[in-house]
Amino acid sequence: MIFGLAPLTFLHTAVSLVGIAAGLAVLFLGLLAGRHLPRWTAWFLVTTVLTSVTGFFLPAAHFMPSHAVAILSLLVLAGTLFALYSKHLSGPWRRIYVITAVLALYLNVFVLVAQLFAKVPALRELAPTQSEGPFKAAQGLVLVAFIVLGALAVVRFRPAGPKA
Repeated sequence: MIFGLAPLTFLHTAVSLVGIAAGLAVLFLGLLAGRHLPRWTAWFLVTTVLTSVTGFFLPAAHFMPSHAVAILSLLVLAGTLFALYSKHLSGPWRRIYVITAVLALYLNVFVLVAQLFAKVPALRELAPTQSEGPFKAAQGLVLVAFIVLGALAVVRFRPAGPKA
């Protein structure tokens, strides 16, 4: 047990948090600033893929919504990786890259908010079934923020020089 978590759960959580932090750096310091940050982007993509993959190895008695989010995330990330590393952000692939990268980050943050409401006692008290108003409001604010940031990133991300 590490911090009260099974080793795989701890690894999954740590990788998820690193992925979110790297994704926020890519979004704010890269996409919104019109710059390509290859190392931050690689960290974001690798840790986000690992987050989705390791989630399938966590104990679960049946298929859960988190599994559906992980599958969706991996499909989105396939588009991100293809746009960046195969198409080198050329033509419409720049926009596809930005949209899919922001969507992948959003999915991670969506799960983070759900986990916070499930694990933090004060938040769990506000929304014990995650169908209450505070949970919906928090997820709604996150969604709106990512739509706005994603739209701005599509407009602003026009990196100069080599694309990959």
